[in-house]
Formats: sequence, structure tokens, C-alpha cells
Amino acid sequence: MSSGQGGSLNGFVPFPADNLWNQDISAAPVDTNSAAMINFIGSGIGLHPDFGAGLYSGQSIGIPYLVVGSQQAPAPINFTAYGSESDPGPMPIPVTALIEGYPSPGSGDRHVLVLDNSNCWLYELFNSHANAASWNADSVAVWDLTADEQRPYTWTSADAAGLPIFPGLARYDEVAAGQINHALRFTLQSSRAAFIPPASHWAANSSNALAAPMGMKLRLKSNVDISAFSAANQVILKTLKKYGMIMADNGSSMYISGAPDDRWDNNDLHNLGNITTSDFEVVRMNPVYSSANIPTGANPVIASFTASSQLVSAGTPVTLSWIVTGASYVIVSPDIGAVRGTSTSVAPTQSTTYTLYATNAFGRTTATINITVH
Repeated sequence: MSSGQGGSLNGFVPFPADNLWNQDISAAPVDTNSAAMINFIGSGIGLHPDFGAGLYSGQSIGIPYLVVGSQQAPAPINFTAYGSESDPGPMPIPVTALIEGYPSPGSGDRHVLVLDNSNCWLYELFNSHANAASWNADSVAVWDLTADEQRPYTWTSADAAGLPIFPGLARYDEVAAGQINHALRFTLQSSRAAFIPPASHWAANSSNALAAPMGMKLRLKSNVDISAFSAANQVILKTLKKYGMIMADNGSSMYISGAPDDRWDNNDLHNLGNITTSDFEVVRMNPVYSSANIPTGANPVIASFTASSQLVSAGTPVTLSWIVTGASYVIVSPDIGAVRGTSTSVAPTQSTTYTLYATNAFGRTTATINITVH
């Protein structure tokens, strides 16, 4: 991944090939309620690219992202709403990272997306506000780009569905290369209290059984003629036939997400509106989880969390080690953040309590250790 704002991924596709974002669903069966659900959405609603070049009403169009490298120092993250369902920092997010809606983010979702190309982690913030050397955010999620991660059932992320945002963005570098190898993110006006993995959370605003559960996939029908569209738009439409699009948040119906880029042709993108909801079908939804059947299981087990020394002088390196089973990912806070393996090194300058967070699809387990600096 090339460092920088909107850096090219150079063909890298986040998450393994078997991840639900990356699966070819062109031959997947159609849901038995597909026609009724399409009618409920509104069969005549045009597809709307919620991304483009330049500014609209003083804001950039799309959700920006930044690629950083090993030189980026970690910053503390302060939770302002959903801390119990968030991943603690620190995170390598510069306070200059662009916020969704820049240069005037206003009161929108204010997402911040950062990819670390040295360690292959994705960091996502919702309702983000930068301080002098830290961030405030309503909710925060960390994603291991090399693994299949299921966020704890019923937990949110930086997106309402509990999904990562970045993997669902249409990016100019992909379109220019002639291929998008993953599903796209989209929004609908109405959703019900249910979700389909890999979604993990609902934000219901409808009790109608035909309203979409979070994580629902729509697929552009194979017989839709796209030959009259531009080469760039055909890349997007071919993606919707092969990988589909995943419902990830409440919002304007049939809005697909992408990253802002001044190389987009807004007039050409507008032609995608000639594709309507009736050109899509709902891919079979199975399983669908609601309050009646949310999966349960064991949280990770932390057998030990130890330090090579618990009494040191300021700045002395200390090795923290752990034995954990059943975790999808682990975080050490403060100072370290998301980490792979079974140990890490810290050098506290003052007495510090370190917390190990081990998380899987069923919840989170923590352990602490105190390092006294004399």
C-alpha cells in the first residue's frame, strides 16, 4: 500500500479471499423475499454514487482514507459515546488525517479511516474530532487486514452495521486498473432489528419485516445490459454483478460509498442513476440474526499476562507477555495498540497500568499488570 492520503493499494485486497467482502456471489441463490424487499425499498430509485471529485456544498464527496507507515507515531483515542463496544488505542492516526466532509466536516458522520502499511491494520473512527495530540471519537474499531474478523455480536463499529468501512469503498485506483475485487458499501433509508454476518449490529428504524437487515447483499442482475456505460462505470457495475453491495448503514437509499478523488468524472458517475433498484436482487439471507437467535459462545481466555519486571527506572525496556486462547485479535493499552504475537516491549517513563484486551465474536476479556517506575 502506498503511503499518503488516498494512497493506492497497488492491487492489495483487504482480508482473505474467503472473506464475505471478497466472495464471488454471481451464482449465489436469490432470496425468496427478494422481489418484495426490492419493492419495499422502492423499485424506481436510481443508484447514486456517494463519492466524486471536488466539493459539494463546501464538502468533499466520499469517505477519505489515509495510508501511513511505521514512522507514524501512535495517538491516544478518547471515547465519547460507545466506548464499551470500541477498541482502545493508541492508534497511528495523525491529528492531520482528513475527516469525512473535509474541509468543513460539519455534523455528519465524520469518519476517519487509516491503514497501516507496515503492520497491515485498519483503524476506523466515527464522529471524529482531533485534539492537539489525540482524537475524540464516538466509536472506534480496529481490523486485521490479514484475517477474517467477526466483531462481537451486537457490537457496533465505526459503521452502524458493525462492519469495516474501507473494504466497501469504490476507489479510483481500482477503477483505473479495470477491476474492483470486493463488494461495495451502500445505505438504505429503512432497516430492521436484525443483521447478517459479517455484520454484527443493527440500528433499526423500521419494524416492517421487508426492511433490510444490516449486512444484506444486493446483486446487480446478470442480464442487465451495461454496454452503454463508460468503461469506468462498467467496472463498478461489473463489480455489483460479481461481488454485490452490502447494506451497512441507514441513509439515503441506494447510495454506494467511495473515496473522494479529483480524478473522478462526476458527470459520468451521475449516469449510474440509470440503474435502479429493480435491476437488483437480494442474495439469499442466511443466517439472519435477531434478538431471538444471536449466537453465544465463550469469550477469549487469558491464561497469563506478565512483565519481565514490575519495578524499573524510567525508560527501562520491559517485555509484556501473554498466553491467550480463542481471540481474534489483541490490544495492549496504553502505548502499544493492536499487536500480533504473544509479547511486546514497553518503556514506561512513569508508573503505568497496562491492559490486555482479547476479543472474539462473543465478547472481550481483559487483564492488567502494573509497572512501577521509581
